[in-house]
Amino acid sequence: MRIATWNVNSVKQRVPRLLPWLDQRKPDVVCLQETKLADDAFTALLGDELAGRGYEVALNGELQWNGVAILSKVGLDDVVVGLPGAPGFPHPEARAVSATCGGIRVHSLYVPNGRTPDSDHYKYKLAWLTTLRDVVEQGPTDVLVCGDINIAPADADLFDPEAYIGQTHVTAPERQALADLHALGLRDVVRERWPNERVFTYWDYRAGMFHKDLGMRIDLQLASGAVADRVKAAWVDRLARKGTGPSDHAPVMVDLDDAPDGDIGPMVPPPSAKPAKKGSAKLPQGQ
Repeated sequence: MRIATWNVNSVKQRVPRLLPWLDQRKPDVVCLQETKLADDAFTALLGDELAGRGYEVALNGELQWNGVAILSKVGLDDVVVGLPGAPGFPHPEARAVSATCGGIRVHSLYVPNGRTPDSDHYKYKLAWLTTLRDVVEQGPTDVLVCGDINIAPADADLFDPEAYIGQTHVTAPERQALADLHALGLRDVVRERWPNERVFTYWDYRAGMFHKDLGMRIDLQLASGAVADRVKAAWVDRLARKGTGPSDHAPVMVDLDDAPDGDIGPMVPPPSAKPAKKGSAKLPQGQ
């Protein structure tokens, strides 16, 4: 079973990329984030195309912002829209949907960004992550938490840790919230498979960040032990970030039980640039 997670940064804008990608990679389960469409608009846009490819669809969308989805060829049972008990900002946002697919409880998540470490949105992010931990803890044993988690687990997941000093995504409370999920027995299957490699999933559109390979790894698949033990390949589909009209995120791919494309590694093709020297590059918003 192939499971993918992808922040598409507007599914409407990404249709010319998404449908050919589905045909090429043939994932059995797809978690999408930042769809930026209300549910009826998503269905009108893609319902027939996805049904024709054998996908059932679970949606949690809203007009213009946020939005998550699960596409599944292996069943879509016990769908839960939203994260029960989660705080809003100030109202509930379309940031979570979960369902049982092929016997695994799959969560598609778009974790709040946090904006700045001293903001109310940052406090909201931490509270939202606490609720997520509680929901996962109370849920089924076989679970896969997928999505744009908006946390770089470690400094190794950044092109240059010095560039992120004072920013969200890297603070100790955020990383502790992620560690609290790991404490439930969830394993970061990409990093587990590639413990020392340079692996990113997000590159800012600005300042040629992708072509310089100045990115960060914030899109994760976290699997409970029995699911993680089934992983045969775990990688980032870097090709999906290349070319015309890409998202600023690349899909994260996990193959269970069988690896149809072989153990092809964390990035396809290899990085386009050598690692930056510490302090040699800045984030675009800081320039």
